[in-house]
Amino acid sequence: MHAENSQKKSVKEKVVHEFEQLAIITLYLAFFFCALATYSMLLLDRFHISYFAYGTALINALVIAKVILIGEAMHAGEKFEEKALVYSAIWKAFVYGLLVFAFHILEELIKHLVHGKDFAGALHNIRIDDLLARTVVIICTFIPLFAFRELGRVMGQDNFRALLFHSGSAPKSNPSGGA
Repeated sequence: MHAENSQKKSVKEKVVHEFEQLAIITLYLAFFFCALATYSMLLLDRFHISYFAYGTALINALVIAKVILIGEAMHAGEKFEEKALVYSAIWKAFVYGLLVFAFHILEELIKHLVHGKDFAGALHNIRIDDLLARTVVIICTFIPLFAFRELGRVMGQDNFRALLFHSGSAPKSNPSGGA
């Protein structure tokens, strides 16, 4: 009975942790994507408020956050975790940027197939230049995200949160700091 309760608690803790990570990454990405949506509207001289652009930015943030969590579950980008944090953060930004790029290609393919194109027509209609430009922006957005995530991994989540959100310095005990 006790083992069953601890297993349920463990599953519940994992679900809560996954949701927390999804929320944190989504909020971070939503901030950047909404800023980019605002920039695009101003750049294109559209001064009326477009809630659709912000809604799309928020949905993209949520979907890309989930892509990141799936990549982490598959241990993507762990090649340089034993190197300096800057190398690990840049490598992960690049790897996860490629994952997002692949996801966007798949998304565009499905969208064109649903709208009646054959596979070759769907491939032909994908604007690779647009997807590559978005990927560069996403990789640049990912660098600080993964720098913070790597810092939390190395310091331990409890110490990292204490350093960020409490006055004074982070506690010195237990560098693994609860994951």
